[in-house]
Amino acid sequence: MSSGKKKSDNDLVSNRKARHEFEILETFEAGMVLVGTEIKSLRDHAGSLQEAYIRIVKNVPTLIGAFIAHYKFGNIYNHEERRDRTLLLHKKEIETLKRAQEQKGLTIVPLSIYLKKGFAKVKLGIARGKKLHDKREAIKERDQKRMIEKMVKES
Repeated sequence: MSSGKKKSDNDLVSNRKARHEFEILETFEAGMVLVGTEIKSLRDHAGSLQEAYIRIVKNVPTLIGAFIAHYKFGNIYNHEERRDRTLLLHKKEIETLKRAQEQKGLTIVPLSIYLKKGFAKVKLGIARGKKLHDKREAIKERDQKRMIEKMVKES
């Protein structure tokens, strides 16, 4: 698990704030059920995961609150921007996520959407919310690391 990671080249959409707000305990990769214009819009990096979260209802993991902008060359068949999207996971992974969802203090957050062999995938993580002092500590550590790298670079 890397923290404070910059947006990688293959990420179409990333939730950078999630790593600041939450401590990521475990990550999973899930497929996404999309309609035609959604994938085209994602390839243009036109989306956001800022307010998105994942719920498991009746053993079906669902991405809720993710924003995928209308495809600019779409027509009347363009998709709904904030619709709930079904995620594709193995049965064991769904059970793990379900147990995490039921535990107090844990949530499931989407970290990024990326392409893998032409298919849209969502990287999601089981997360625990950070307290304010934890966030300050993480910022302090990051600043110290930058200072050390700067000193090494200069010498």
